[in-house]
Amino acid sequence: MNCSIKVLLMAGGTGGHVFPGLAIAEQLRSQGAHVFWLGTRGGLEAKLVPKAGFTIHFVRIGGLRGKGLGRQVLTPFLILIAFLQSLWVILQVRPHVVLGMGGFVSGPGGVAAWLLRRRLLIHEQNAVPGMTNRLLANLATVVMEAFPNSFSTMRSTYIRCPIQHTGNPVRDDIVSLPSPAKRLRRQDSVLRILVLGGSQGAEILNKVVPEAIATLVDSLPVMVRHQTGSQHLVRVRANYKDLCINAEVTPFINDMAAAYEWADLVVGRAGAMTVTELTAAGIASILVPYPFAVDDHQLENARFLADAGAAVLIPQSELTAIDIGRLFAEFHAARPRLVAMAETARSLAIPDATQRVVAQCIDSTSACFH
Repeated sequence: MNCSIKVLLMAGGTGGHVFPGLAIAEQLRSQGAHVFWLGTRGGLEAKLVPKAGFTIHFVRIGGLRGKGLGRQVLTPFLILIAFLQSLWVILQVRPHVVLGMGGFVSGPGGVAAWLLRRRLLIHEQNAVPGMTNRLLANLATVVMEAFPNSFSTMRSTYIRCPIQHTGNPVRDDIVSLPSPAKRLRRQDSVLRILVLGGSQGAEILNKVVPEAIATLVDSLPVMVRHQTGSQHLVRVRANYKDLCINAEVTPFINDMAAAYEWADLVVGRAGAMTVTELTAAGIASILVPYPFAVDDHQLENARFLADAGAAVLIPQSELTAIDIGRLFAEFHAARPRLVAMAETARSLAIPDATQRVVAQCIDSTSACFH
């Protein structure tokens, strides 16, 4: 099908909002839709969106939580400015559909879309809806959630529109990885551990994981790939060297699909996209949620996998090198457990999440593909 609908996509700030938005934008474009972007100059979108070939319009808005007194005093005025800028953009673009991916930029843009009677759709990437999406849910035409029942406790209060469980968009190269049974059929006895610290690096993982592996190297063959974030690279490399551990330590991993295919086990935080990729790839994990995440959403993201038996959840306050080392030893001795957890993770995946979101965008407007 082909279509001339115009979609204004609102996403900004972190990769958790921007990367799913880009996947949706590219799929919409491939089906003939015209996609425009509403974002901020200070977020990842400022570079990534133009690089992907999309027109981006900027508004001035930032985080509203946890700021100093001066920022709190200015916040109402900043919101008003962002709202007026969003109104102007929507009047200029005249989109058929406005899609909010959460984050601060979606707030004023979503209200502006509602006032101008545009079809407003929102997508929530985390198991706990963020503040912006909670506010926009009662204005939206369609609410989409990546994790099941994220909005269920809110439905009876003020959500009147349909709630669709779409999943999170994820890259095709991860979705198309071989099944866990094929991937984990190793001829050697090496446990391959992939440590993901996130783009900023997780200080606790950078410290505890090398110490845990140091307790095993004499008796347990392991291979380690550790992504540290740029700020912690030198220190973590030194940690492994001091402990006489041969590990591949990098600030970033460009080819995540290849990294997941290599790994038997992932140790990491529980951001929405990490959890989504773990299900898409089908891989067992030890998850240590970031304890200071807004609304503790990483804990709920991790519980989604842990409750199904696809991950081990360890609160950061309870994380020790001894406990992690014991888990490594248990997984090494019971590879069938790794396979079972990986298969469970993959059973939770929604590989066509991008197509589901795009279909909602198209179906929500009277314009259609021909």
